[in-house]
Amino acid sequence: MSLPSKVMLVDVGPRDGLQNEKQPVPADVKIELVHRLQSAGLKRIEVTSYVSPKWVPQMADNAQVMAGIERRDDVTYSVLTPNLKGFEGALASKADEVVVFGAASEAFSQRNINCSIAESIERFAPVVEQARAAGMTVRGAISCAVGCPYEGDIAPERVALVARLMKQIGVHHVGVADTIGVGTPAKVQRAMAAALEHYDLADVSGHFHDTYGQALANTLASLELGVWQYDTSVAGLGGCPYAKGATGNVASEDVVYMLHGMGIDTGIDLDALIDAGAYISQHLGRPTQSRAAKALLNKRVVA
Repeated sequence: MSLPSKVMLVDVGPRDGLQNEKQPVPADVKIELVHRLQSAGLKRIEVTSYVSPKWVPQMADNAQVMAGIERRDDVTYSVLTPNLKGFEGALASKADEVVVFGAASEAFSQRNINCSIAESIERFAPVVEQARAAGMTVRGAISCAVGCPYEGDIAPERVALVARLMKQIGVHHVGVADTIGVGTPAKVQRAMAAALEHYDLADVSGHFHDTYGQALANTLASLELGVWQYDTSVAGLGGCPYAKGATGNVASEDVVYMLHGMGIDTGIDLDALIDAGAYISQHLGRPTQSRAAKALLNKRVVA
């Protein structure tokens, strides 16, 4: 077994982590969170989304947040763009990368955006075309890649289908997402292998939710395949509205703790990352959801 010697993390906390928060999070708090993440060594941060505020009111301040960030040349700032209007906002805000998404579940696609998998990908084709023309990279998320709240288990062939369709419209990179956190290592490896039928190893990443406590195991299972890029969320922020009791994305701190313990380099300062998680958790009025952060914060108190 040859594990990667280095791993790249995309912290999706500012976007995926905060989007379902009921209480409004002020733009200056979001900006400070991004600053703390990049100070901790994160080189890729998913900042916000350009979606209708009617559907995601938490992201209504997208342009303000993007404008307020003190950018670093070595950091990639990503935004979610579901349509051309969203892309126009992303372009105006000078985002480095746009993210589009498609489900590996027909039922999920039909219930949430009223169209088939193939039709959903076609809707993103103009966004991808314009982003590429503007010199921006495009990342595609394959949601429900392992399980669906309506269909149950998802066959790897569905993941391969979405990966193939995304490749055809010019998406540079795909993330295999266990959106509701039901995946286990063997299932995740099969889903990853399906995506790798159409994308090189350097262009595939993992995105695991921790609903059933499997996210770290699924990360390790993906590392065994050589996958070296992962989406994580500081303080375990987030949750899936389609999975009752979902605890959100895997915590960045827990993944970094595991990787460093395995001798795998991330370029991230774990203590500074824990501080970033403590900052946003304090603002939200609840403890961090990261097990590693809780343990290490307790050690600080004892010390």
